[in-house]
Amino acid sequence: MPVSAIELNNIFFFYNSHSILSGVNLKVEEQDFLAIIGPNGSGKTTLLKIILGILNPGQGTVRIFGKTPLEAAGLLGYVPQDTGLNKDFPISVQDVALMGRLGRRGRERRYTSEDRALVRRVLEQVGMWEFRDRPIGKLSGGQRQRVLIARALTVEPKVLLMDEPTASVDAQFQTDLYDLLKELNATITIVVVSHDMSVLSGYINSVACLNRTLYYHESGEITDEMLHAAYQCPVDLIVHGGVPHRVLRKHDHEDS
Repeated sequence: MPVSAIELNNIFFFYNSHSILSGVNLKVEEQDFLAIIGPNGSGKTTLLKIILGILNPGQGTVRIFGKTPLEAAGLLGYVPQDTGLNKDFPISVQDVALMGRLGRRGRERRYTSEDRALVRRVLEQVGMWEFRDRPIGKLSGGQRQRVLIARALTVEPKVLLMDEPTASVDAQFQTDLYDLLKELNATITIVVVSHDMSVLSGYINSVACLNRTLYYHESGEITDEMLHAAYQCPVDLIVHGGVPHRVLRKHDHEDS
């Protein structure tokens, strides 16, 4: 019987007795392209970290292709929101991408010719091979993001998880990135966390709105009911320049 790429059952998570996630259930099928949207502080990054096994839920189960996150570590590639890269550290694009192979080396820390061939292939795939010897700190934000995607792909993942991949980059990079992700989606399950819709709606297969509880629509349609439930106030989608944007309707909520 086929198993889902990701299956979350009744996930609860608390931080200092404060509820972050409450009763989250989700199935992501293989080769799906899922967007998780929601307001700031809604638990999106926490949910990704639970899928990755970085955090343990207070209640509920997580399965990646039927395995626990620990057992499935080699199946997951991750591009975090905060890269933590020291831009002054003298490390090249190629060396950053090679870091993704460390988990495959075990106690043997030497990179093999196969590792280097794989790194070349993924850097070519993300359009960064020509910059392979350039220090990571000398790249633009969009170029660094491509390198971090390459690092995640060198894990040879079956699932790629990305947290706010287009934060602080221009509109052209957003389009180029999602074109690349759509290409990768032919063989890889992709989950992208974002705080708004931006250009996502033209690429995704399914969408979930998260604000402690998760609201899911497998067709990729973002409904008024989902947005109202997740954002706790009326929301409209408008299209400007061919790109959908989220706007708030007039409502009775006041800032607290």
